[in-house]
Amino acid sequence: MDLILWHNPRCSKSRAALALLEEAGAPLTLRRYLDDPPTEAELRALQSALDLPAIAMMRPKEAAFREMGLSRDMEDATLIAAMARQPKLIERPVLIAGERAVIGRPPERVLTLL
Repeated sequence: MDLILWHNPRCSKSRAALALLEEAGAPLTLRRYLDDPPTEAELRALQSALDLPAIAMMRPKEAAFREMGLSRDMEDATLIAAMARQPKLIERPVLIAGERAVIGRPPERVLTLL
């Protein structure tokens, strides 16, 4: 199974999730999503895999959320477009395993896809 971890090395939760996956011996690909931002299409596919509303994929306390004039009650399409423009709005870490995905909050949640 191909595992892709959307990773931010500056985030303690992301580092913890990576350590858990490495400890489990899971072969994975790291995607530093801040350096390699996902497209809107990738974010829609992720939303489908997570089976969550777009706001649940976001960090609404991030300063950029307010600076961009976003609110929790906006349509998914608007919020997905905002995440594509400003990837630091994406909640992290995210582990993708084919058609399934999980947000690693807490980090141990990533182990559910192994």
